[in-house]
Amino acid sequence: MPLSNTCRTLVLSILVTVVILTTAGAAAGTGPKPAPRQDQSSASIEIKGWGEDISLHEQPDGTLVYRLERPDGSFETLTPLQFAKRHFQREQGRRFINSLFNITSPIGIAWVMIGLLGQALFTGRMLVQWMVSERKGRSTVPVAFWWLSLMGASMLLAYFIWRKDIVGIIGQSLGWFIYLRNLSLIYGRKSARDASTDLQDETDSSPAPEGDGS
Repeated sequence: MPLSNTCRTLVLSILVTVVILTTAGAAAGTGPKPAPRQDQSSASIEIKGWGEDISLHEQPDGTLVYRLERPDGSFETLTPLQFAKRHFQREQGRRFINSLFNITSPIGIAWVMIGLLGQALFTGRMLVQWMVSERKGRSTVPVAFWWLSLMGASMLLAYFIWRKDIVGIIGQSLGWFIYLRNLSLIYGRKSARDASTDLQDETDSSPAPEGDGS
């Protein structure tokens, strides 16, 4: 009888232990799991000439990758070394004209042409002034000088605004108003002189009053 009680107690203890271990294991398996670590940070990067939206991301393991998202919605992930190689290859592949004028798109060529034409007009105005002065034998500033100055300044001002060149914008803005004011003074004086001439002609052409015959 004592042996039977001992066996019963031993079996009961084993069953209780198994139940406790099973319950603890199940609780551990079904408990809330820690959420996967998300990217710690990201930053957008802009490189002129690249058609993708570029952003730098930090991965869960702490490494950094570049994400290139294309206009069609597809994307590509590059390591810093792969991104550097891609950038180097694109820079090497730029055409000579793009490197010469520091542009990255076809529209940039049009803007550069506007700037070059504006500079050509600026040079031409001095040639015109020089030739007129040589012909008259004295220093003369013809009206064409101010027109060429105004057109050249307008083109260069547009070019510098596109380039976001504050030095060029300030310089051409001041000159633009000076050239416009000179043309206003020239044509304003001419209009006044023409009006005076017309009035003088009307006075000269009016008939003299007849005398009383005395």
